[in-house]
Formats: sequence, structure tokens, C-alpha cells
Amino acid sequence: MFLNRRAELDLLEKHFASSNAELFVLYGRRRVGKTELIVQFCQEKRAIFFVSDLGSEISLRAAFSTAINAVLFGPGRMDAVYSSWEALFQTLGQAAQEERLVVVIDEFPYMVAAHPPLASILQKAWDQTLKNTKIMLILCGSYIGMMEETVLGYKAPLFGRRTAQYLLEPMSFKNARLFFPSLLNQDQVRAYAVYGGMPAYLQTIDLNKSLNDNIRDHILSRGSYLYDEARFILQQELREPRNYFAILQAIAAGKTRLNEIKQASGLEGATAYLNTLQQLHLVERVVPVTEKQPQKSRRGIYRLKDHYLRFWFRYIHPNRSQLERGGAQTVLQNQVLPEIDHYSSLAFEEICQQYFWLEGLSGKFTFLPLNVGRWWNASEEIDLAVIGEKDVILVECKWSNRPVGKNVLADLERKAEIFHRILGDRKTQYALCSRSGFTSQLIEMLATRSEVLLLDLNQILKQS
Repeated sequence: MFLNRRAELDLLEKHFASSNAELFVLYGRRRVGKTELIVQFCQEKRAIFFVSDLGSEISLRAAFSTAINAVLFGPGRMDAVYSSWEALFQTLGQAAQEERLVVVIDEFPYMVAAHPPLASILQKAWDQTLKNTKIMLILCGSYIGMMEETVLGYKAPLFGRRTAQYLLEPMSFKNARLFFPSLLNQDQVRAYAVYGGMPAYLQTIDLNKSLNDNIRDHILSRGSYLYDEARFILQQELREPRNYFAILQAIAAGKTRLNEIKQASGLEGATAYLNTLQQLHLVERVVPVTEKQPQKSRRGIYRLKDHYLRFWFRYIHPNRSQLERGGAQTVLQNQVLPEIDHYSSLAFEEICQQYFWLEGLSGKFTFLPLNVGRWWNASEEIDLAVIGEKDVILVECKWSNRPVGKNVLADLERKAEIFHRILGDRKTQYALCSRSGFTSQLIEMLATRSEVLLLDLNQILKQS
């Protein structure tokens, strides 16, 4: 099932329609949908699609030769193997002299690992031949760090040759909810909190079942696809998964600062592991939105970036003994459901952040947002600040089963005074985002105040 990715397809089509040779680099995490995106793009096009693996240099060259021959020459010459990579790229160049030819090399890092000179060979072929043809070469890879090092990095042989690059991110809530349209709005938020925006995970949702049954049957049950997915991903991407497990487990347990992570994991070299996890987009470092030099900020905290990974380390990993013995229903009833709303509150905040970005960039505000994010200091925090050049909207996001009242607004106004001491005076508006609506007293009080925006769950999701 392929849903949305309209912007990404439009970008690929734009480069396909150009009259120049194109070297398009597409990269991102495993399971984010890179291959399916390219498959959709290649439909009804003259295209050679090759997926690399962990084979030897000769086996990869033979397999790539077969893929090329099948498209260019038909079944009669499928078994012919090019004697060298140079000869292989020369053939591709000749085939793209007069007509656009799309050539996709999926999992390109595997090919470079099998034959390290390959990146330099391709660079030479591009400079001497391919750049003067009608080829559209798409290099695709999952190992983000290696893609950046091999293709995008300043010292990489192919540096400066690419005509475009795109990091394919997990889907936003607006697009992820297309996978579960029949769920009630509150359950859509909870589903996003559990599955995140990874298409491969979202596709496991059975629309004939409730969200609770999906969690039990397709995540908590031994043998299901998502039961051990986190372990498989980490073992594929990392050489020392045990230490990374300790880091991720500490963060999932609420240890968000570097010293806390070191103590909980017992790893003095935690910084290096955290850097790798950030490169893989599994962990993110968050700083207050007002920080002018985020990399140097001492207020940075770490959190798991992937929603499913967050769920896995919170509910599957620590309850493995019960789950291995068929205790999916027990863990669901005793562990997951009592905490599901507390667990989903962070996802609701992220959904609100996406909402304000989309509204601001589409011109719905009186100013253009320059940044949207959380703010905090040693004693106070504001869920979101939408910052413009001379304006700001301060936002509270309440994922509660009780309507938001006047006290929430009063507390936000109090924190605004502290916020302005740091950022300086700006034209200030307020927004309250609520799962369960607002009290009649608050609505009545705001009848004459235009600088306060009330957004219930239906309004926030209606944007989608």
C-alpha cells in the first residue's frame, strides 16, 4: 500500500523532466519507504532498478549486469556479465545518449562496502561520460551515516556531482493518519504515538480491529512483525548493539540528560554512542527553542525520535518474560492501557507543533514563523513557542480528559513574563490546544480577547 509522498514524487518528476543528466541521492532510515517511493516513480518509465545486498563484488556486478541486460537487450543477453564496473557504466552512458534512462541503485552502501573503489570509479565515469547523457541516476541507501560519508560528505569521491539529495523522513501525522482513517480522533493520536510515521509499521494496522487489539496482536504478540523489529533494526545498523540498547533503554526510562544516561547505562563513552544514534535518526537532542547556538547549549536533552522505538523500549523490552509466555493481553491491560494517555501526550505535542508549522507557512498567521519548539529553563517550561521576527505565539498542549480552564491560561501568561526576559518583548498571542475542549468560564472570559486561540482536537485534526 502506497499512500501520499506527493511532494517527494513531484521532486523526482521535476528532475526527470529536466534535459540534463541527474544524479539524485535519496537516503533515510530503514522501513521509511525509500524503495516503494522509487518503485512508484519508475512506473511506466524506461528504468533499470537494482537492489544491492551483502554479496561479494563479483556477485553484485553479475546481478547488476543481469538487471541492465534485461531492460536494454532483453532475455537473450541477460546472463552476460560486464568485465568491469567501468564497462558497466560505459554501457549505461551509451544507452542514455538519446533517451532518458532512469538507473536506480538501491542500498548503494552495500556495493561500496563490497568494492570500496566503486565510488571513485563512478565519479570518474560521471565526469567523463554520464554527465553528458540523459541518464537519471538515483543512489539510494539506508545507512544514513555511510551515505553521507560515501556520497554527500566533503571528502567523498562523489561530492559535488549530485544534482539533488533528499533525506526521506517518517511521515507527519497528517499523512500517517491516512493509514488508519476509521479510528476515532483520539485513537488516531494514540496510534501515531505508538506507530509513528514509518510506512512499514503503519501498514501492519488492521482496520477491522480496534487500536487496542492491533497493539496486542501486532506488537505485543510473539511472532508478530513488530514484536522484535527494534532488535532487528539495531542489529543491522550497529556493531555493538548491547551498548546502544543500554543507551536507548535509559532514555526510554526518562533519563534524558547526558549524566543521567551515563549513570543509567554504565557507559562513560555514552557521548559517542549518542552521536551515532543521532546520525541514524533514532535519537534526537532537543534544546529550548530560544537557544541561539543549539550545539553548544547546556540545556540539551535526549529523547527517542522514533515513536515505535519509544513504545518498544517502554513496554516490550522490560516485559519480555511475560510476553514470551503469551502474556500479551496481560501486558496490554496492566502496563500499556493505564499509561497510554500519558504516553501519548508527547505525540500530541508533536502533532500540535506540526499544526503550527503548517498553519504558519500557509499564511494563516499575521507573521511567518521562524521556529517552532519547546521552551524551558531550570524551573519553568512552555509546550510550544511559535517565534516570528517580531511576534510569538505561546502554546499549551493538554492531552487530558478534562476541559481546559482559566487556570491554564493564567499560568501560561505568568510564564510569558519569564519567557520575554530571555527573548525580549514581542507581540504576544496565546494558544491552548486541548483534547477535551474548554470550560464555559474560559470561553466566556475570552469572548472579547482576540489574542487567545482555542483549538480542540477536532480543529487541530481538521487541518489534515
